[in-house]
Amino acid sequence: MAIGTQVNQELERKMTCITCPTGCQLEVTRNADGELSITGAQCRRGEVYARNEILDPRRVLTTTVRIRNGSLPLLPVRTTEAVPKELLADAMRILAKVEVTAPVRTGDVILPNILDTGIDVTASRDMKRAEDAF
Repeated sequence: MAIGTQVNQELERKMTCITCPTGCQLEVTRNADGELSITGAQCRRGEVYARNEILDPRRVLTTTVRIRNGSLPLLPVRTTEAVPKELLADAMRILAKVEVTAPVRTGDVILPNILDTGIDVTASRDMKRAEDAF
């Protein structure tokens, strides 16, 4: 469970919704009974965003892994879905040890099911072998 999300703990937090270009200024409060109150959202998506950000914050992880025989030394990768925020550091430690071999195509699965989340890590770009790059 994320920091500050324990049930029966009062909470007051301001955030900017990032689901659409409007950028609503949201205020989330949780009373002692654990009920959330969300104000400032101009649409339902803002309410969903705020609730998820408080109860189950997630992020799409973007980073690089080493690539052998590639035209560049690092390959950009990303998760196919947002990963629970509390798992990001563990995922980065795992990915720091990964090395793939060129060639690689955008969308190739580099690491399936990272941390048993059911979420794959995929290549974000094509990478030719060094001898084929020129």
